[in-house]
Amino acid sequence: MNRFAVFLRGVNVGGVSITSAKLKAALDAEPLTGVRTLLASGNVLCTTALSAAKAKDLVEQRLREAFGYDAWVVVLTRAQVERIAADCPFPADSTEQHAYLTLASDPSALDELVAAAVDAGSDEPVRLHRHAIAWTAPVGGTLASPLTKVSATKRFKETTTTRNLRTLLKVVAAD
Repeated sequence: MNRFAVFLRGVNVGGVSITSAKLKAALDAEPLTGVRTLLASGNVLCTTALSAAKAKDLVEQRLREAFGYDAWVVVLTRAQVERIAADCPFPADSTEQHAYLTLASDPSALDELVAAAVDAGSDEPVRLHRHAIAWTAPVGGTLASPLTKVSATKRFKETTTTRNLRTLLKVVAAD
């Protein structure tokens, strides 16, 4: 059995509002078990015999059917999430900047995202893993950061999502 962390893209923003209870209800059926939601930003833990790719397809299908929106998720093993969070070179508790991790279901999308962000004036993010990059933004300036603007484009919508380092640490601590 595989224990996965599932990170939803675009939940509780842009008119897509899903409560944790409804999210759990939509996903908590075979072959997914032990479904648990974390925070109100589209973070789910689950267990399944499916591969990450098959779990991704199933979760996206269930979300589309249950909530009627174009759902996209990134599915990583718990071990991958733990390694990504541990390898982040930025502090989780800085009062001056937030540490972010952009996660991807398609590693090549991260390569394109990094190049586009640098072209847009961002400092180059740190590649942590084939599925993750780390970067920072000043407190209060996240939405204005070049990387945020680039990652919001259609090209990256289907394959990436971003979480604060503190969120990933909560995922690691869960269970």
